[in-house]
Amino acid sequence: MTELKANALNEFTVEQIMAIETACHAFPWTENTMRSCLHGRYFNCAATVENELVGFYIAEVAGPDHTLMDICVHPQWQGKGIAKQLLNELIARSEEMQAENIFLEVRASNRVAIALYEAAGFVEMGIRKNYYPTAQGNEDAILMALPLLMMS
Repeated sequence: MTELKANALNEFTVEQIMAIETACHAFPWTENTMRSCLHGRYFNCAATVENELVGFYIAEVAGPDHTLMDICVHPQWQGKGIAKQLLNELIARSEEMQAENIFLEVRASNRVAIALYEAAGFVEMGIRKNYYPTAQGNEDAILMALPLLMMS
């Protein structure tokens, strides 16, 4: 059974977090970037199974909006609905915090993630050309947004 723990990444070592990060991404964050996103204007959620870290998200508070900076589920735990649970927790938490929108960027080639975001109500807002590095050069980032509070 997966348990979600708000702001719990600090209960784990950076090495444990980076093990998931590097298993999920060909071009992972650095340890320094990860450390800098575990405090300050950032918030997170850890997904655990029997107290073992299996996934997480990191989000940023940017004025009235939130940005999903990183979401990872270890490959051996993918396909079990954990990313959907994490995303739903982010949305619920952002609503509780009265955020107006949630923004994210996703690799154009990451069709599984795009489908997950679209199913949650995110819509494409634009494209950042050649944003993400690849083994062959660069690929586009799809910018997506989920409006939470309707302006009157």
